Amino acid sequence: MTTPDWLQPLVDAALTVSVDDLTRVPTPADAPRRSAVLILFGEGAEGPDVLLIERAHDMRSHAGQPAFPGGAIDATDVDAIAAALREATEETGLDAEGVEVLAVLPDLYIPPSGFVVTPVLAWWRAPSAVRPVDAAEVASVHRVPLTELTDPSRRCRVRHPSGYVGPAFEVRGLLVWGFTGGLLDRLIYLGGWEKPWQPSRVTALPNDIDRPVVRGEQQR
Repeated sequence: MTTPDWLQPLVDAALTVSVDDLTRVPTPADAPRRSAVLILFGEGAEGPDVLLIERAHDMRSHAGQPAFPGGAIDATDVDAIAAALREATEETGLDAEGVEVLAVLPDLYIPPSGFVVTPVLAWWRAPSAVRPVDAAEVASVHRVPLTELTDPSRRCRVRHPSGYVGPAFEVRGLLVWGFTGGLLDRLIYLGGWEKPWQPSRVTALPNDIDRPVVRGEQQR
């Protein structure tokens, strides 16, 4: 396996990274809900990129939010790696045979959902076509270039009605924030790709951002 030079610094950092390097939220040892996400870096028509999905807009939780492909670890999954690859395949039609797993990052806790998430870092050695497989779960699939994610003009912070303030990215018509935005922020830093940007630029999220959605309800 040959990792591209631009990705190697992140791979090296991933081998020694700690929870504290990625989040301020401690991970409980006994959290019952476990999931995995696939952080898949590749090289597309616009250079180095990462795979993101946009969740369906009528889901009951996290509706319309951008995310890494992934989901709950099933009893049939051998481990978090198997779960991340399975979920990415189910959501995007990804051919997992073309994916090389590089590292498994520390488990991270998401208090609003109660999930402990295992991020799986991977290299897209042989890219395949991707698309939303099930419109009820995924609205769109994007290969987002690192040039966009590291562009200072596309970076900001968001303020949640709860008071949470965290990093965000405005890319491909999406506002990437929350767990995904925070993890991307740390990965860009660890990979040595970060450029100076203005954290003072803060966008307020709508007050009903976490309101449960009833299927068929008109979206605002």
